[in-house]
Amino acid sequence: MNLIKRFCKDREIKNHIAGRRDRLFRTAYSWCHNRSLSDDLTQETLAKALKKYTSLKNPESLDCWLYGILANCWRDHFRQTREHHDIDDYDFTLDITPESQYERHVVSHTIIKAVSELPAGQRQVVTLVDLEGFSYAEVAGILKTPIGTVMSRLCRARKSLAKKLLNFKSESTNDKTPFIRSVK
Repeated sequence: MNLIKRFCKDREIKNHIAGRRDRLFRTAYSWCHNRSLSDDLTQETLAKALKKYTSLKNPESLDCWLYGILANCWRDHFRQTREHHDIDDYDFTLDITPESQYERHVVSHTIIKAVSELPAGQRQVVTLVDLEGFSYAEVAGILKTPIGTVMSRLCRARKSLAKKLLNFKSESTNDKTPFIRSVK
């Protein structure tokens, strides 16, 4: 009976790991801005996670564990290549009018550009905290950095983004939509 429970639990964890692929891909893409590299990092993360899932002590911290593996894969790749290639490849299929599609493209391009101009450490922290919703402590664990470093990188990243995006907002002709909201 114990073997059956373990088999069911193992299968559940494996399914949960596989179900996180899209979120891991989006995070990897926000870090490297290259679809094929993001796919490679995601696949490597999932392969490592599926191979070592038995070493996970607390199944409730599965997401932190997965993002930690992703961060390590990204770090390993970054150490090996030390190159960064940006690919501008946007696909917006839900827009109704050409005008709204163009507006979304401009806003998205501006935000992506602003985030991509951040240093790698700030870019990682802002995507994990603001886009993926992890706590500061979880991000510190994922990136293996002190929580103070996470907080300072996030503060600097938000200030930099606010400055860049407020400049964009004042330049745009449509000032009805706020591009930045205060989180505090």
